[in-house]
Order: sequence, then C-alpha cells, then structure tokens
Amino acid sequence: MFNITLFKITSSLLLSLSAALLLTSSLTISAHAAEQLQPSQQADIPAQNIRLISAGAGITELVLSLKGENNLIAVDASSQLPKSLSHIKQVGYHRMLSAEGLLSLQPDVVLGSDVMGPANTLTLLRSAGVKVISLPTATNKNELFDNIDAISTLLTKTSHAKELKNHLSAQLDTITQNRNQISKARPIKVLFMLLQPGRPAKVGGMNTAADIIIQLTGAQNSATFSGYKTVSQEGILSMQPDIILISSRNESTEKQDINSLPLLANMPLVANLAAYQNKHVFMIPPKALIGGLGLSAIDEAEILSNKFISLINQELLENSQEPEK
Repeated sequence: MFNITLFKITSSLLLSLSAALLLTSSLTISAHAAEQLQPSQQADIPAQNIRLISAGAGITELVLSLKGENNLIAVDASSQLPKSLSHIKQVGYHRMLSAEGLLSLQPDVVLGSDVMGPANTLTLLRSAGVKVISLPTATNKNELFDNIDAISTLLTKTSHAKELKNHLSAQLDTITQNRNQISKARPIKVLFMLLQPGRPAKVGGMNTAADIIIQLTGAQNSATFSGYKTVSQEGILSMQPDIILISSRNESTEKQDINSLPLLANMPLVANLAAYQNKHVFMIPPKALIGGLGLSAIDEAEILSNKFISLINQELLENSQEPEK
C-alpha cells in the first residue's frame, strides 16, 4: 500500500515538473521569437547596406561629399540634391519630421544635426529600432572635421574623409591668408540682409550663420546685436556698411541679378548707402546659411574674401592715382 501511494506521489511530481519545464521552454521560445521580431539597434549592418535618411542641408552635403549617395533613401526638405539623385525621396523639414513617414521607408539610420526633431519623433524612431544620430552644429574647423569623421566611420568612407579634410584645410588656409591681408588694410564693415517676400528684410547679427561667414573673411559685422532682427531703414543707414550681403529663403533668387531683387522696393533709403552706390552688393546662396559652418559656408567665405581683397587692392590703386594736394 505504501509503495502504491509513493508511486502515485512520485508520478504526480514528475508530471508537474514536466509541465513546468514545458511551460518554461514555451515561454523562452516565445520571448526569443518576440525578440527576433524586434529590430536590434545594435545589429551589425554592413556599411554598404545601411539605409540612410539624412535630415539637414549641411549633413546631406557631407554625406554626398563622402560619396555616400548609394546609402541615401531620403533627405529632408532643406537638403539639395543633384538631378542625378532626383529619385531619392523627401521627408519634410528636419525640425518637423514625422515618425510614421520615416518608418514607412524602413531606414536603418536617421542622421541629422542637433536641431533635428521633434523629440517625440526621435524617441519613436529609437523605440522602433532605428538608430538616430544627431551631430552637433559645427561652428569651427575641429567640430566640422569631427562630424566628417563620424559620418565616414558610419559609412566606412575614411579615404574620402581624408580627401575632403585636405581640400577643406587648403580652402581654410586661403581664407586665413586673405583674412590676414584684410586685417592689415582697414576694417571692412559688412551688412547682411535676409529678404522675405511681403515682409521687411531681416538683418543678421552675431551668432548667426551669416556672421560665421563674415567672421571667416576677417570683416566686421555691422550689426552688433545677436540673431536676426528687423531693423528700420534709418537704423540700416546708421550702420554705414562697406559691403552689403543679401540672401533669400527662395532658391530661385540665387541666380538673379542683384539689381532685379526687390530690395529698393521695400527699403528705398538703402539707395543712399555708399555700398549700394558703389555696387558693393553681393548675393549669398541660401544653402550657405543652413547648418552652421558647412561646406557651402566655407565656399562662400572663400569667394567673399577674394572679393574683399580685390576691393582693397582697387582702393589702394585709386588712392595712389589721386593727385597730391
């Protein structure tokens, strides 16, 4: 009787243990399957297979300069692409991205600047397993080169990064030489105005993309305030700039002649400035003003510094030809 009872207890325990093992095994398998269904942020994806969305004009410039166009599946509205890449999709403005729109493209990486957002979109992307990389907006050479290294590491474009940095170093050396020559001559005061259709122009002060370009050339910003502000015509006259720089948010104005722009229509007193009368008015392409110190900003700084040197040399020549009193 005792043996029979012991057998029943033992059998019952074994059955319970087996059931528990089966349940544990089932749960483990289910958890593993669920984990496999979720994309891993740590997944080791070969660089050539990375599906990349670039958000920000300056970031996209760097990706293209590093020959990363084959990775691009989409860019934001501020980015400019050559006609050969017109097939690449556009996903809206880099500050107002939609998680649903981005996820529908099945990206592996979303790459942008530190102003990319909004924050809840980036959180949703990360929770869906998309790697989100926000690079700091560069304001100097070291920061720009750090961003180049970060992108080249992501896409394994180190040889292209070396070439790009060498090219930029040569450009910056030229700009530095021009800046030294300009500083030895006389201070050049520069006024930057951003034209806005149907609204007064805004003047670019300190800590703006326009100011970065002005400072690179060695000139002085006529506006001593910070950021972009609307300034009265009388206020602009009081600044007495030697050079006027103009830009517009409208890309179509980039190739227009300065005289065809509606500057005087909205601000007729500007015609009284010596800079305007001497035709020292230059256009800056909008892409040079997006994303801090970028490739377009350096290109523009080099062009402008060469123009400033030419103006200084012209002044020196005219002064030498004036008859002595």
